[in-house]
Amino acid sequence: MKELRRKIHIRREQLVSIMMLWPSILGVLLFFLLPFAVVCYYSMIDSPLRQNFVFLENYIQIIQNSSFLLAAKNTAMFSALAVPLAVVLALGLALLLESRIPGKSQFRTFFLSPMMVPVASVVLVWQVLFHVNGAANQILTFFGSSGIDWLKSDQAQIVVILLFLWKNLGYNMILFMASLSNIPQDLLEVADIEGASPWYKFTRIKLRYLSPTILFVTILSLINSFKVFREIYLLTGSYPYESLYTLQHFMNNTFHALNYQKLSAAAVLMAIVMVAIIAILFFVEDRFGKDVE
Repeated sequence: MKELRRKIHIRREQLVSIMMLWPSILGVLLFFLLPFAVVCYYSMIDSPLRQNFVFLENYIQIIQNSSFLLAAKNTAMFSALAVPLAVVLALGLALLLESRIPGKSQFRTFFLSPMMVPVASVVLVWQVLFHVNGAANQILTFFGSSGIDWLKSDQAQIVVILLFLWKNLGYNMILFMASLSNIPQDLLEVADIEGASPWYKFTRIKLRYLSPTILFVTILSLINSFKVFREIYLLTGSYPYESLYTLQHFMNNTFHALNYQKLSAAAVLMAIVMVAIIAILFFVEDRFGKDVE
């Protein structure tokens, strides 16, 4: 009798759990999986009107499209530069704030303030700084160098990387600071007693306990690097200098041209690449931090 009651209780709890999960499951199906399935369908037809099935023809055309290749190259280059910088610099700032330095509160506020500033205001400041007659060129002229048309030159991506870092370092720094505070202090104390160097403590203890946070910050920074389109768009418009033409520009311009099949194929390719990169990051983190409880 007790066993039967226990089974009934377990079944009841399972039913309640499923009922609680259903709104979330329904939301994911309705707002994520179903739209993605529609995008996959559009990527394999010749037109939303005719709807003739062409399988991989749109993907082949996309891969052979010079504008898509340029946008993919620029996006990959930007992410390859900006994401590691966002992770390493944020970790360095967190370690710096962990030590005893004067003005820690002001230092933390300085790096968190960009999170409270609207994107349009940030872009306006950057336009003033990196205009042909802006502050950056004034400094270069003062030191005897010629000015640069920053947003219409090969240095344009540097401007956007600086904007990306200024906007994202503060949040990443806070995540690392929270993770550093959760490292067992007894391990660090034992390392100090054994005479371990600061570098040894960082690589052998802190870095291993930070590996889940490093993974999360890297994924977050990667996603944010793909969302930098809004800043570039406000700075330069729909057709920026060649080095700033990203995948989001390509998709936005393709959408305006009502070429939904090409847009869908590009979106699916971008999703596949993102999933592959995140899977590799999870694999690396699992191998590196698996011995940390």
